[in-house]
Amino acid sequence: MDIKLNFINNSNDVNNSRIVIFQKNLSSDGNDAAVAWKVIKNCGQTEHHPFTYSQQTRITSSDSWGNYTPMLDATPGTAFTAVMNEAGDGLRPTGKAASASEIELLNGLEQGSVGAHVYRSGRMVAVRTGIAPGQKAVFTFRPTIWIGAVSQVEEGDVMNAAITSAVNTEISLLGIASADIVMTGGGPGANSTAFQFNLQNIVLA
Repeated sequence: MDIKLNFINNSNDVNNSRIVIFQKNLSSDGNDAAVAWKVIKNCGQTEHHPFTYSQQTRITSSDSWGNYTPMLDATPGTAFTAVMNEAGDGLRPTGKAASASEIELLNGLEQGSVGAHVYRSGRMVAVRTGIAPGQKAVFTFRPTIWIGAVSQVEEGDVMNAAITSAVNTEISLLGIASADIVMTGGGPGANSTAFQFNLQNIVLA
């Protein structure tokens, strides 16, 4: 089910900041950088920007030649293996993951590393590259998003720690069908305050 969200700029920001939204892979060992899943640009004061958060994720694998397999639906609790078939590299479902909350991708190739790319609402939400033969990537997501004001970030960018550490607002979407995400704060001069992001007009699922 899609969650309908609506970003509203009720801030005092005059710098036309970009708003980045991303998720964190809870199965990461800390080395996975977050991906800019959604970037809202040029949303001026009092303007709004509707978008959807799909609860369905999809997965694809890439090889060292820059090829990508077709996307497959990736429900939490499912496992996938990158394989070599007659036509080249492929990706196939291989049953259940170790945990019902995890999505797994195993590199089953005899040689060559692969990448695992997870998508939500048609945009990349997580990535793990350099998966060696016999190794696997594991992805676990809470129904939460992280949101903050940044500069010079594009959708799909793998963000460095300096950017993600500056984003400290986590919003839970658990049990929500739709809601407004209202940004307040900001502004020029000594009276400027930190941006705040709050859910309003919540409709429960």
